[in-house]
Amino acid sequence: MTARPGTAAADHCDHTSVGVLVSSSAGLLVFDRATPPIGIAPVAGHIDQHGSPEQAAQVEAAEEVGLTVSHLHLVLETRRSNQCRRRPTGPVGHHWWIFKAQASGPLRPSHREVRAPRWIHPTLLQHHALRTAAYAQGHLSGQAFEREPGLAPVWVRFFHDLHLVTLHDDVLDQIDSVI
Repeated sequence: MTARPGTAAADHCDHTSVGVLVSSSAGLLVFDRATPPIGIAPVAGHIDQHGSPEQAAQVEAAEEVGLTVSHLHLVLETRRSNQCRRRPTGPVGHHWWIFKAQASGPLRPSHREVRAPRWIHPTLLQHHALRTAAYAQGHLSGQAFEREPGLAPVWVRFFHDLHLVTLHDDVLDQIDSVI
């Protein structure tokens, strides 16, 4: 998320967001979010003044992890009713564009937004999704989830829709209740 404190973009939600799935031979790039909402996530952020979703995807990857993104491929476009830490300017939620991307350059994570960046095999996403499900179902406290997070809740359904995790609809609905 690229908005800077004190800017109009930092103060108000524009209700548009991008996610960037950067893959390499080492796996999918994810990290623990250093800012709310808590959880493990790939690169993501508001479109704000970046122009198109594609431009925002490139800017977010550069700002969050220092990578130059190329070969963007839109894999999902949807609306989600996820909360935002910014001040709402209308109904809660965001229109999302999720891209697969190739990237180059050294990994240079933003200390403000990124903790523990890592490349994981996509099969590990299921484990992290189950931890998020345990949190949403009340089997895991908020404090325990913060200490050892699962996937950021908004990302679970995205990964499910992309066939990267598998959960029952009732579990997905419970997770959606905590986004």
